[in-house]
Amino acid sequence: MAVIRPFFSIRPSEEKADKIAALPYDVYNREEAKAAVANHPLSFLNIDRAETQFDDTVDTYDERVYQKAHDLLWDMVEKGDFIREKKRCYYIYELTMNGRTQTGITACASIDDYANGVIKKHENTRAEKEADRIHHVDTCNAQTGPIFLAYRSNKRINEVVDRVKSSDTPVYDFVADDGIRHCVWVIDKDADIAVIEQAFSSIGEIYIADGHHRAASAVKVGFMRREANPDYTGEEEFNYFLSVLFPDDRLMIMDYNRAVKDLNGMSKEDFLAKVCEIFDVSEIEHASDQSEEQLRPKQKGEYSMFLGEKWYLCRLKEADKNPDPVKGLDVSLLQDLLLDPVLGIKDPKTDDRIDFIGGIRGLKELERRVHTDCAVAFAMYPTSIGELFAVADAGLLMPPKSTWFEPKLRSGLFIHEI
Repeated sequence: MAVIRPFFSIRPSEEKADKIAALPYDVYNREEAKAAVANHPLSFLNIDRAETQFDDTVDTYDERVYQKAHDLLWDMVEKGDFIREKKRCYYIYELTMNGRTQTGITACASIDDYANGVIKKHENTRAEKEADRIHHVDTCNAQTGPIFLAYRSNKRINEVVDRVKSSDTPVYDFVADDGIRHCVWVIDKDADIAVIEQAFSSIGEIYIADGHHRAASAVKVGFMRREANPDYTGEEEFNYFLSVLFPDDRLMIMDYNRAVKDLNGMSKEDFLAKVCEIFDVSEIEHASDQSEEQLRPKQKGEYSMFLGEKWYLCRLKEADKNPDPVKGLDVSLLQDLLLDPVLGIKDPKTDDRIDFIGGIRGLKELERRVHTDCAVAFAMYPTSIGELFAVADAGLLMPPKSTWFEPKLRSGLFIHEI
């Protein structure tokens, strides 16, 4: 059973939420972060990337950076930019992009569920990437970026969510600079809280959809606090980590596309001949007159390839389909059938001849890359949430760059003090 509990949130005052909410810290490099916070003193990115408050002679991981993040956060709380919830609540967090809405529950998940495998993972994490967020969470004494979790849809939770949305006024309702609409409702009625908590306790598995490193960092801080407090009871806030949980039927994964910088010594004609040996290939006629949606692959086992100013539809041959939850993924099949044996991409995690392009950037970005620094690009059919669940249930790992989640959860809308 999963322990998903309400919490005492620290959250923006209603009139400042749109100014505080910021994209996650890891979508920016240092230069981009500095540009993003310029003239935006309330942006939570000032806290998430506090090196922006120093000149470039101060290292990103300098102790002063973490202390600055702490001081900025708690100064804003003291000034009233944030408010403290008076009781433990759940929150409905709804994001709308291009007319499509996904709605989740903001809550706290158990570090023990993470450690014991009730919360399932599909990626490995690297200690060097965790170290920064461990230091940030520990110094700030707060979790500031929610982990993106998923679960199999539950009727009782859906009923509460739909009723609260229809009857209550959201505490936040704003459209961010990137056009994403963010709405938040507070679930504060005891009966509703009890229904949600009990419903989650009956759900067998919770899955990390996005944010593996943030999750691992928050959990490790929790276990550090346990070591420092050997008389802990398990009820302390450090035993839980901030999350937004989405039901699988209200969640969308976007494509994560590939572009390769050369054809491994082949001409375009020779490479196309190799592709035709592996896939059933047809040129997409009048591609320049078609929309991106028309050019995209329509089902699992299909790939759209841009080569030599032309789009091709490549269909996997029946004999090459694989029931294995990892080897049967479209990203795995492309790697194993074409990228490795034909283009020589042995390890896509380390080979600098391949780039990965999130679906949010569109197919025009694939064309642009082929026109500039790449030789061929592949548009993928998105990995499904069911495939993600199957990989995690089998205790396996996804290949690199298998899923692209959009829209991104904003940091700063919910803070969990530990």
